[in-house]
Amino acid sequence: MDVMIGQNISSIRKQRGYTLSELSERTGISKSYLSNIERNLKQNPSIHVMERIALVLKVDLKTLLKIAVDVETNAHLDQEWIDFVAYLKQSGIEKERIHEFKMLIEFMKWQDDQVK
Repeated sequence: MDVMIGQNISSIRKQRGYTLSELSERTGISKSYLSNIERNLKQNPSIHVMERIALVLKVDLKTLLKIAVDVETNAHLDQEWIDFVAYLKQSGIEKERIHEFKMLIEFMKWQDDQVK
């Protein structure tokens, strides 16, 4: 099992607003076992266990596993960028407004080119 999958399960669980106890209750998987998966102490949960978790979290198994690949691929992202995106989310900026930031960035790049 990819080390990131436990972190993904934890992240998605929290996004869905479930506590570990609630996920345990809804999946029928013991809280301690789920905790071990999330903390990457349980490295090889069965596909059946993963499917039950995916079902309750309302993601398909492929998505649950793909997220791990995406997270690993993007793990090299600079922490400042990650913090910036978190700041935008906390500020209430909707994803639909990202194009406004792109326009601002294009303007800033244009300004920089004028100085050169």
